[in-house]
Amino acid sequence: MNLYPALRPLLFNMDAENSHDLVLKALSKVGRPIARLCPTPSSALLSQPIDLMGLRFPNPLGLAAGLDKNASCGPAFASMGFGFLELGTVTPKPQPGNPKPRMFRIPESRSIINRMGFNSCGLETFLENLQGNRPSGIIGINLGKNASTPISGALDDYKLGMNAVYNHADYITINISSPNTKNLRDLQEGNELQNLLHGIGQSVRMLQDKHDRHVPIVVKIAPDLDSNAIAQIASNCVTNHIDGIIATNTTIARPSDLPRHIAAEAGGLSGALLTQHSTEVVYKLCQELGGEIPVIAAGGIMSGNDAVEKLQAGAQLVQIYTGFIYNGPKLITDILQSIRQSRHPQE
Repeated sequence: MNLYPALRPLLFNMDAENSHDLVLKALSKVGRPIARLCPTPSSALLSQPIDLMGLRFPNPLGLAAGLDKNASCGPAFASMGFGFLELGTVTPKPQPGNPKPRMFRIPESRSIINRMGFNSCGLETFLENLQGNRPSGIIGINLGKNASTPISGALDDYKLGMNAVYNHADYITINISSPNTKNLRDLQEGNELQNLLHGIGQSVRMLQDKHDRHVPIVVKIAPDLDSNAIAQIASNCVTNHIDGIIATNTTIARPSDLPRHIAAEAGGLSGALLTQHSTEVVYKLCQELGGEIPVIAAGGIMSGNDAVEKLQAGAQLVQIYTGFIYNGPKLITDILQSIRQSRHPQE
């Protein structure tokens, strides 16, 4: 059963953030039985295991961070067939994010602009939600810093997050690439990046000794990076023993054919308008890394073919967000089927 085509016009007639909140509220109440209302992938498609970062992912398709920020809907999303879920971004203290309106659909381009600004319930409530709604499968937790924390104190916020979620996460993502928190992307550059990753590495070693387990650390980067910046990030991540890189977050670029009133909206652009550029960043990053660190691709995956192209560019896993908003749960089946066909063309 696929109810999404019937529901989408109703949802798209609402304010983008209001419809988003309405769906999440419904999913948090319904939980796992939501699978009965979704086109669930076959067991053969669901079972495409991949071993990465010391973890076994049931299949290579994940839910990107940003959709379930407060860890309230994990069981529902897990029931749809994702191989892993990335929850958050969560900040140490609760914060409202940027003023509304802050999310804008661009249906003619199958894209979205958002400037949410890490709206978050904070670590305490996030972990309460996660413990009350613990989904099955691989769980990543995406960490951000509070807007009130200066860049000079960002490492302290990430350490607070790591300490809090270490025993609850299968992997942890350090988000230094959202365009909607002032100066956050400065952490991707030069000494700022080196100092941050060095400090995170020190914290990881202490946590590993304390808990007698290693939780992989992943860094999420922006698409708005030139070749030199990509090379520098790759080198710093290898040097500091980061376990993986997510490429990419949303872009601050605006295609020339965007209507002026939309192009003028501040925030990160996601969806089909990001697809090609994000894939190019994935390819350059994978070339720089030479297989030393795995790459998780996100950004503009709107179809099964988009996902396959990300994998062919060198990524090992893929994540979706905006494509899910426009296509609904059927996109999960389409992507898993395309990946399987690309790997087993004779079947």
